[in-house]
Amino acid sequence: MSALTLYQLVALILLMAGLFGIAQRRSLVGMLISVELMLNGAGLSIVAASQLTPANAVLGQLGTLFVMGLAAAEATLVLAIIVVIARRFGTTKTSVVSTLKG
Repeated sequence: MSALTLYQLVALILLMAGLFGIAQRRSLVGMLISVELMLNGAGLSIVAASQLTPANAVLGQLGTLFVMGLAAAEATLVLAIIVVIARRFGTTKTSVVSTLKG
């Protein structure tokens, strides 16, 4: 088994752990962590593919920096939204926040 295959398997495991976390978590913070896992898996996959193939390594590193910047911006915005939801509803549980007032 080549090194690229091993890295891609680890990236796939991170992606699947993130998908499982989004499906099973009831807390908005847990969902945020799951999305971050998925983005880390994508970054790992991009770097591994660029370093271990004849592709340009610099482009892979730039792509991963873009993914990391996207993850940081997403985390900042989502944490701000979570703070607003926690102040308004008193909890970050999705079952409480998703109910509509009649």
